[in-house]
Amino acid sequence: MAALDSLSLFTGLGLSEHKARETLKNTALSAQLREAATQAQQTLGSTIDKATGTLLYGLASRLRDPRRLSFLVSYIANKKIHTELQLSAALEYVRSHPLDPINTEDFEQECGVGVMVTPEQIEEAVEAAINRHRPQLLEERYRFNMGLLMGEARAVLKWADGKMIKHEVDMQVLHLLGPKTENDLEKKLKVSKARPEDKDRRTAKDVVENGEAAGQTLSLMEQLRGEALKFHKPGENYKTPGYVTTPHTMDLLKQHLEITGGQVRTRFPPEPNGILHIGHAKAINFNFGYAKANNGICFLRFDDTNPEKEEAKFFTAICDMVAWLGYTPYKVTYASDYFEQLYAWAVELIHRGQAYVCHQRGEELKGHNSLPSPWRDRPIEESLLLFEAMRKGKFAEGEATLRMKLVMEDGKMDPVAYRVKYTPHHRTGDTWCIYPTYDYTHCLCDSIEHITHSLCTKEFQARRSSYFWLCNALDVYCPVQWEYGRLNLHYAIVSKRKILQLVAAGAVRDWDDPRLFTLTALRRRGFPPEAINNFCARVGVTVAQTTMEPHLLEACVRDVLNDTAPRAMAVLEPLQVIITNFPAVKSLDIQVPNFPADETKGFHQVPFGPIVFIERTDFKEEPEPGYKRLAWGQPVGLRHTGYVIELQHVVKGPSGCVESLEVTCRRADAGEKPKAFIHWVSQPLTCEVRLYERLFQHKNPEDPAEVPGGFLSDLNPASLQVVAAALVDYSVALAKPFDKFQFERLGYFSVDPDSCQGQLVFNRTVTLKEDPGKV
Repeated sequence: MAALDSLSLFTGLGLSEHKARETLKNTALSAQLREAATQAQQTLGSTIDKATGTLLYGLASRLRDPRRLSFLVSYIANKKIHTELQLSAALEYVRSHPLDPINTEDFEQECGVGVMVTPEQIEEAVEAAINRHRPQLLEERYRFNMGLLMGEARAVLKWADGKMIKHEVDMQVLHLLGPKTENDLEKKLKVSKARPEDKDRRTAKDVVENGEAAGQTLSLMEQLRGEALKFHKPGENYKTPGYVTTPHTMDLLKQHLEITGGQVRTRFPPEPNGILHIGHAKAINFNFGYAKANNGICFLRFDDTNPEKEEAKFFTAICDMVAWLGYTPYKVTYASDYFEQLYAWAVELIHRGQAYVCHQRGEELKGHNSLPSPWRDRPIEESLLLFEAMRKGKFAEGEATLRMKLVMEDGKMDPVAYRVKYTPHHRTGDTWCIYPTYDYTHCLCDSIEHITHSLCTKEFQARRSSYFWLCNALDVYCPVQWEYGRLNLHYAIVSKRKILQLVAAGAVRDWDDPRLFTLTALRRRGFPPEAINNFCARVGVTVAQTTMEPHLLEACVRDVLNDTAPRAMAVLEPLQVIITNFPAVKSLDIQVPNFPADETKGFHQVPFGPIVFIERTDFKEEPEPGYKRLAWGQPVGLRHTGYVIELQHVVKGPSGCVESLEVTCRRADAGEKPKAFIHWVSQPLTCEVRLYERLFQHKNPEDPAEVPGGFLSDLNPASLQVVAAALVDYSVALAKPFDKFQFERLGYFSVDPDSCQGQLVFNRTVTLKEDPGKV
């Protein structure tokens, strides 16, 4: 009768009868859903509508802490939480505040409670998105990816109704393009798939952006190889929208093709003043990948124009990370390789009346509305003499700069080309006391190396005008700058300055602390490079900035490690178990498959003796309902041994704490199959295990609205737990730093470089897919 009542209750929430019956099979879920529905009915005093019922089901199926159920049900029943997006934010909030009393104001702000998005706001956001992509929209018409417009509008209006945004996009696109024609209705040609022999082929995965599935993605090579980006062909730079041509352009492009033979050329140009982070992984994949996918070459060029912040260790680490991700530069170059040529071009720019020496101070040059320089029209000969004086060290730092005569796209006037710095350079020593800026250096280095596609992140779009202007002002080959969206992660900080603050505060050890999202940190934690590359492929070749959830990166890690990390057994909280009727005089040798799903990958041997150690959580004297592991009257199997143990005696210390268990064993096939099989170790190695959680408690630790006290106030006190005396089976005894294993039922682990002979240290890379608390 109770089951019928529950079935009626669940179908009343909008569940199909089949879904309701499936829910009833899950005791924990059905109990929580029944409680949620009952409380909601008490609040509403009427029938629950389908939209509310859907949210209640989502709440019951995803909430891990039942103490928060009543609180969240009240918000759903009162329509304060009325979208799936808000529910996800609410669940994330209670998950990250497990012990705290909930601050209602903070909770409501985090979940968008009371936020009203007007139709006018939606109209403006969609209009802005369409204007950003107008040329491509007019060219591609209804073949354009309209999801991009929706995504950009939603990024501005987080809590807007998705259906309203879609309706507005449809209306404005119709107004711009008119009704669909016959050509619009023709099917778009599919991108050809990569050859099966292409070893860079990745398995197709669901693309997930900002938590939402967006169909199927191609491998990164497929995305970069064909029509996906619609880049210009080498030598056809002039066909790119916005490209500036001069009377010399076609001759310069002809010379360019003679030098390169029509080869695609890209470059990855990091500043050597910090360690690469997860965002750089996309840039590395994009630049090296685009060249590789099109049979081209990619330079690794260090933008070493600021000697004050550059250190040798950063050059080494950047080269290491590029190689670690699987890419080999065609050539490693430095902006400093070209200092003489860059200086000569600066002199030529002055000769042409396109640059001048200015004495405005740094604070006067900041911002986009600075006053015009009173020295803008000084005579050419005077600027030439003063620029030579700058080079000879006759000006103090800040007393003089060389500025270019142009106004950039964002309104900034006359960007600086050279400034005075009395800091020895790591490669040129004291040869120079003036150094070029990014705005001056980058496009000219691209020109020198005959780069065909200068791929930059979106924030450099405002520099595109100066990029084209400077090459054309000097009548040199002008590459094309293309922009793409940055890749960011929630719960992360990648700013060099802020990481240094974390190190100084003792929150992390160094740039490679496994809680950070620098590439050196991810390598140390045990993330395989293939997983990072696969993650970049899932993110896709997006123009819009993308902020991803860390668990999506972790899913890529699991995909790789599941196939590559051999299994071992480890116990983090050991409990001694004595088998009183052990079936042999001495220890038995147990053959354990390295990969249980594929025994062709081999076995390793572990000893099985009369004393074993199990996880303390795998035993309970007084188990709660549903507990399936070792307890009175409830035997368990020992994985891989073929034996089942049954509790006979509990040995406790003076304080009442359980110190050991005495059990008997029998063959697994000699009786009823046990409810669970647990892992164990015998004659184990003692090692240190480091368990990592998120370093920050909020998604956006740098956002003052989310974390008013600043990111240092948002540190998670439980981000690192050190298990000093964990026990691991002997199969890992010869492991080397960065070797990876799956410790059965515990997660994936990697050997830390802190390991020394006789004392291994393991970092937990990621947990298993299954809930760690699952019985």
